[in-house]
Amino acid sequence: MKETKTKGSSGQIYSKGNQVSRLLVSAIYIVYTMIAFFVLGVTFMNSLKEKGDLATNLFSLPKKIVFNSYHVLFEKNNIGQAFINSIIITFGGTALCIFMAAMVAYGISRYDFKGRGFLGGYFLIGMMVPMQVTVLPLFLIMQKLGLLNTRLGMILLYGSSISFSMYVFAKFFRTIPMALEEAARIDGASDFKIFIQIILPICRPVIFTMALITAVGYWNDFYMPMVLLSKKSTQTLTLMIYTYLNEFVRKMDVSFAAVVLTLLPVILLYCIFSKQMVQGITGGAVKE
Repeated sequence: MKETKTKGSSGQIYSKGNQVSRLLVSAIYIVYTMIAFFVLGVTFMNSLKEKGDLATNLFSLPKKIVFNSYHVLFEKNNIGQAFINSIIITFGGTALCIFMAAMVAYGISRYDFKGRGFLGGYFLIGMMVPMQVTVLPLFLIMQKLGLLNTRLGMILLYGSSISFSMYVFAKFFRTIPMALEEAARIDGASDFKIFIQIILPICRPVIFTMALITAVGYWNDFYMPMVLLSKKSTQTLTLMIYTYLNEFVRKMDVSFAAVVLTLLPVILLYCIFSKQMVQGITGGAVKE
Protein backbone atom coordinates (compact mmCIF):
# COMPACT_ATOMS: atom_id res chain seq x y z
CA MET A 1 0.00 0.00 0.00
CA LYS A 2 1.31 3.40 -0.93
CA GLU A 3 1.76 5.74 2.02
CA THR A 4 0.24 9.18 1.52
CA LYS A 5 1.84 12.27 3.00
CA THR A 6 0.49 15.63 4.08
CA LYS A 7 2.39 18.84 4.57
CA GLY A 8 1.92 20.79 7.79
CA SER A 9 1.90 24.56 8.23
CA SER A 10 5.57 24.51 9.27
CA GLY A 11 6.53 22.87 6.03
CA GLN A 12 7.36 19.52 7.65
CA ILE A 13 6.17 16.38 5.91
CA TYR A 14 3.99 14.08 8.01
CA SER A 15 2.75 10.69 6.88
CA LYS A 16 -0.75 9.55 7.71
CA GLY A 17 0.81 6.51 9.35
CA ASN A 18 2.60 8.76 11.84
CA GLN A 19 -0.59 10.68 12.56
CA VAL A 20 -2.49 7.47 13.26
CA SER A 21 0.31 6.29 15.56
CA ARG A 22 0.23 9.55 17.50
CA LEU A 23 -3.53 9.42 17.86
CA LEU A 24 -3.33 5.84 19.09
CA VAL A 25 -0.65 6.67 21.66
CA SER A 26 -2.65 9.71 22.81
CA ALA A 27 -5.77 7.57 23.19
CA ILE A 28 -3.84 5.05 25.30
CA TYR A 29 -2.51 7.84 27.52
CA ILE A 30 -6.00 9.30 27.96
CA VAL A 31 -7.50 5.92 28.89
CA TYR A 32 -4.67 5.20 31.32
CA THR A 33 -5.07 8.65 32.93
CA MET A 34 -8.84 8.18 33.29
CA ILE A 35 -8.34 4.80 34.96
CA ALA A 36 -5.74 6.25 37.33
CA PHE A 37 -8.00 9.18 38.29
CA PHE A 38 -10.91 6.80 38.79
CA VAL A 39 -8.90 4.58 41.13
CA LEU A 40 -7.60 7.58 43.08
CA GLY A 41 -11.08 9.06 43.34
CA VAL A 42 -12.63 5.81 44.58
CA THR A 43 -9.85 5.38 47.14
CA PHE A 44 -10.29 8.91 48.47
CA MET A 45 -14.10 8.65 48.61
CA ASN A 46 -13.98 5.32 50.42
CA SER A 47 -11.64 6.75 53.04
CA LEU A 48 -14.43 9.21 53.98
CA LYS A 49 -17.22 6.63 54.28
CA GLU A 50 -18.65 4.86 57.28
CA LYS A 51 -17.91 1.17 57.46
CA GLY A 52 -21.51 0.16 56.67
CA ASP A 53 -21.71 2.52 53.71
CA LEU A 54 -18.39 1.21 52.43
CA ALA A 55 -19.58 -2.39 52.49
CA THR A 56 -22.72 -1.68 50.43
CA ASN A 57 -21.63 1.21 48.14
CA LEU A 58 -18.00 0.71 47.19
CA PHE A 59 -18.05 2.81 44.00
CA SER A 60 -20.56 5.52 44.93
CA LEU A 61 -20.27 8.86 46.68
CA PRO A 62 -20.36 8.71 50.49
CA LYS A 63 -23.81 9.14 52.02
CA LYS A 64 -22.17 10.93 54.92
CA ILE A 65 -18.63 12.28 55.03
CA VAL A 66 -16.82 11.11 58.16
CA PHE A 67 -13.20 11.13 59.27
CA ASN A 68 -13.36 8.20 61.65
CA SER A 69 -10.77 6.25 59.67
CA TYR A 70 -8.18 9.01 59.96
CA HIS A 71 -9.00 9.41 63.66
CA VAL A 72 -8.32 5.71 64.20
CA LEU A 73 -5.02 5.93 62.32
CA PHE A 74 -3.61 8.88 64.23
CA GLU A 75 -5.16 8.49 67.68
CA LYS A 76 -5.28 4.73 68.21
CA ASN A 77 -2.59 3.32 65.93
CA ASN A 78 0.00 6.13 66.12
CA ILE A 79 0.53 6.23 62.37
CA GLY A 80 1.85 9.78 62.79
CA GLN A 81 5.18 8.39 64.03
CA ALA A 82 5.44 6.14 60.99
CA PHE A 83 4.63 9.14 58.78
CA ILE A 84 7.44 11.17 60.40
CA ASN A 85 9.85 8.25 60.06
CA SER A 86 9.08 7.97 56.35
CA ILE A 87 9.60 11.71 55.81
CA ILE A 88 12.94 11.77 57.66
CA ILE A 89 14.28 8.62 55.99
CA THR A 90 13.09 9.63 52.51
CA PHE A 91 14.35 13.21 52.72
CA GLY A 92 17.69 12.29 54.30
CA GLY A 93 18.33 9.35 51.97
CA THR A 94 17.38 11.35 48.88
CA ALA A 95 19.53 14.36 49.79
CA LEU A 96 22.56 12.17 50.52
CA CYS A 97 22.04 10.07 47.37
CA ILE A 98 21.72 13.07 45.04
CA PHE A 99 24.72 14.89 46.51
CA MET A 100 26.97 11.82 46.42
CA ALA A 101 25.80 10.86 42.91
CA ALA A 102 26.48 14.38 41.61
CA MET A 103 29.97 14.44 43.12
CA VAL A 104 30.92 11.03 41.73
CA ALA A 105 29.46 11.87 38.31
CA TYR A 106 31.37 15.15 38.23
CA GLY A 107 34.63 13.37 38.95
CA ILE A 108 34.07 10.65 36.36
CA SER A 109 32.84 12.97 33.60
CA ARG A 110 35.32 15.86 34.05
CA TYR A 111 38.61 14.25 35.11
CA ASP A 112 40.85 11.77 33.34
CA PHE A 113 42.49 9.33 35.78
CA LYS A 114 43.55 5.70 35.98
CA GLY A 115 40.68 3.38 36.80
CA ARG A 116 38.07 5.73 35.42
CA GLY A 117 36.59 3.06 33.15
CA PHE A 118 36.66 0.48 35.94
CA LEU A 119 34.84 2.85 38.27
CA GLY A 120 32.13 3.49 35.69
CA GLY A 121 31.74 -0.25 35.16
CA TYR A 122 31.53 -0.78 38.90
CA PHE A 123 28.51 1.49 39.18
CA LEU A 124 26.97 -0.15 36.12
CA ILE A 125 27.23 -3.52 37.88
CA GLY A 126 25.56 -1.91 40.88
CA MET A 127 22.43 -1.36 38.78
CA MET A 128 22.46 -4.96 37.55
CA VAL A 129 22.74 -6.73 40.91
CA PRO A 130 19.29 -7.51 42.42
CA MET A 131 18.61 -5.98 45.81
CA GLN A 132 17.71 -9.36 47.31
CA VAL A 133 21.26 -10.63 46.73
CA THR A 134 22.74 -7.92 48.98
CA VAL A 135 20.25 -8.16 51.86
CA LEU A 136 22.20 -10.63 54.01
CA PRO A 137 25.56 -8.80 53.79
CA LEU A 138 23.80 -5.48 54.43
CA PHE A 139 21.98 -6.89 57.42
CA LEU A 140 25.20 -8.23 58.96
CA ILE A 141 27.13 -5.00 58.29
CA MET A 142 24.42 -2.82 59.80
CA GLN A 143 24.15 -5.16 62.78
CA LYS A 144 27.92 -4.86 63.40
CA LEU A 145 27.72 -1.06 63.16
CA GLY A 146 24.68 -0.84 65.43
CA LEU A 147 22.53 0.69 62.70
CA LEU A 148 19.69 -1.85 62.71
CA ASN A 149 16.28 -0.40 63.61
CA THR A 150 17.57 3.16 63.22
CA ARG A 151 16.58 5.92 60.85
CA LEU A 152 20.26 6.82 60.38
CA GLY A 153 20.96 3.31 59.09
CA MET A 154 18.22 3.58 56.47
CA ILE A 155 19.40 7.05 55.42
CA LEU A 156 22.97 5.80 54.93
CA LEU A 157 21.70 2.75 53.04
CA TYR A 158 19.53 4.81 50.68
CA GLY A 159 22.24 7.45 50.31
CA SER A 160 24.66 4.84 48.99
CA SER A 161 22.33 3.79 46.13
CA ILE A 162 23.78 6.22 43.62
CA SER A 163 24.35 4.13 40.48
CA PHE A 164 21.36 5.26 38.40
CA SER A 165 21.50 8.90 39.52
CA MET A 166 25.25 8.99 38.87
CA TYR A 167 24.82 8.01 35.21
CA VAL A 168 22.11 10.62 34.67
CA PHE A 169 24.28 13.36 36.19
CA ALA A 170 27.33 12.23 34.23
CA LYS A 171 25.43 12.48 30.95
CA PHE A 172 24.29 16.01 31.81
CA PHE A 173 27.73 17.17 32.99
CA ARG A 174 29.24 16.24 29.63
CA THR A 175 27.02 18.86 27.97
CA ILE A 176 28.38 21.70 30.16
CA PRO A 177 31.19 23.67 28.44
CA MET A 178 34.61 23.30 30.06
CA ALA A 179 35.15 27.04 29.53
CA LEU A 180 33.02 27.79 32.60
CA GLU A 181 35.32 25.81 34.88
CA GLU A 182 38.49 27.11 33.24
CA ALA A 183 37.37 30.71 33.77
CA ALA A 184 36.60 29.95 37.41
CA ARG A 185 40.02 28.35 37.94
CA ILE A 186 41.70 31.43 36.45
CA ASP A 187 39.85 33.48 39.08
CA GLY A 188 41.29 31.21 41.78
CA ALA A 189 38.27 29.00 42.53
CA SER A 190 38.95 25.51 43.87
CA ASP A 191 37.43 22.40 42.31
CA PHE A 192 34.99 21.98 45.17
CA LYS A 193 33.92 25.62 44.96
CA ILE A 194 33.38 25.26 41.21
CA PHE A 195 31.24 22.20 41.81
CA ILE A 196 29.09 23.84 44.50
CA GLN A 197 28.72 27.37 43.09
CA ILE A 198 28.77 26.79 39.33
CA ILE A 199 27.96 23.20 38.38
CA LEU A 200 25.15 22.42 40.82
CA PRO A 201 23.09 25.56 40.04
CA ILE A 202 23.33 24.75 36.31
CA CYS A 203 22.03 21.20 36.78
CA ARG A 204 19.13 22.22 39.01
CA PRO A 205 16.47 20.68 36.70
CA VAL A 206 18.30 17.35 36.78
CA ILE A 207 18.60 17.57 40.56
CA PHE A 208 14.84 18.11 40.89
CA THR A 209 14.10 15.24 38.51
CA MET A 210 16.39 12.71 40.13
CA ALA A 211 15.37 13.83 43.63
CA LEU A 212 11.71 13.30 42.78
CA ILE A 213 12.26 9.88 41.20
CA THR A 214 14.53 8.79 44.05
CA ALA A 215 12.25 10.12 46.79
CA VAL A 216 9.19 8.33 45.37
CA GLY A 217 11.14 5.07 45.26
CA TYR A 218 12.32 5.42 48.84
CA TRP A 219 8.90 6.53 50.07
CA ASN A 220 7.23 3.48 48.55
CA ASP A 221 9.98 1.02 49.48
CA PHE A 222 8.72 -1.90 51.52
CA TYR A 223 11.36 -4.61 51.24
CA MET A 224 14.35 -2.94 52.93
CA PRO A 225 12.39 -1.42 55.85
CA MET A 226 10.75 -4.82 56.40
CA VAL A 227 14.19 -6.45 56.75
CA LEU A 228 16.02 -3.72 58.66
CA LEU A 229 13.31 -2.04 60.77
CA SER A 230 11.64 -4.45 63.16
CA LYS A 231 10.91 -1.99 66.00
CA LYS A 232 7.52 -0.33 65.78
CA SER A 233 8.97 3.06 66.78
CA THR A 234 11.16 3.13 63.64
CA GLN A 235 8.78 1.56 61.11
CA THR A 236 7.87 3.48 57.97
CA LEU A 237 4.42 4.21 56.60
CA THR A 238 4.54 1.37 54.09
CA LEU A 239 5.14 -1.15 56.89
CA MET A 240 2.24 0.24 58.92
CA ILE A 241 -0.09 0.05 55.92
CA TYR A 242 0.88 -3.57 55.33
CA THR A 243 -0.60 -4.50 58.71
CA TYR A 244 -3.96 -3.07 57.62
CA LEU A 245 -3.90 -4.68 54.19
CA ASN A 246 -3.41 -8.07 55.86
CA GLU A 247 -6.81 -7.52 57.47
CA PHE A 248 -8.38 -5.61 54.59
CA VAL A 249 -11.86 -7.12 54.91
CA ARG A 250 -12.08 -6.38 58.63
CA LYS A 251 -10.38 -2.97 58.46
CA MET A 252 -11.41 -1.84 54.99
CA ASP A 253 -12.17 1.77 55.95
CA VAL A 254 -8.88 2.27 57.78
CA SER A 255 -6.96 0.64 54.92
CA PHE A 256 -8.32 3.15 52.39
CA ALA A 257 -7.39 6.05 54.69
CA ALA A 258 -3.87 4.68 55.14
CA VAL A 259 -3.43 4.37 51.36
CA VAL A 260 -4.58 7.98 50.89
CA LEU A 261 -2.00 9.18 53.43
CA THR A 262 0.70 7.35 51.51
CA LEU A 263 -0.36 8.75 48.12
CA LEU A 264 -0.82 12.40 49.12
CA PRO A 265 2.88 13.36 49.51
CA VAL A 266 3.76 11.72 46.18
CA ILE A 267 0.94 13.50 44.34
CA LEU A 268 1.87 16.85 45.90
CA LEU A 269 5.52 16.41 44.88
CA TYR A 270 4.56 15.71 41.27
CA CYS A 271 2.19 18.69 41.18
CA ILE A 272 4.79 21.08 42.61
CA PHE A 273 7.86 19.89 40.69
CA SER A 274 6.33 18.63 37.43
CA LYS A 275 7.79 21.52 35.42
CA GLN A 276 11.28 20.99 36.82
CA MET A 277 10.96 17.28 36.14
CA VAL A 278 10.20 17.82 32.45
CA GLN A 279 13.15 20.20 32.16
CA GLY A 280 15.41 17.66 33.81
CA ILE A 281 14.34 14.83 31.53
CA THR A 282 14.97 16.92 28.41
CA GLY A 283 18.11 18.56 29.79
CA GLY A 284 21.12 17.61 27.74
CA ALA A 285 19.01 15.90 25.09
CA VAL A 286 19.75 18.60 22.51
CA LYS A 287 23.31 19.69 22.02
CA GLU A 288 23.90 22.91 20.15
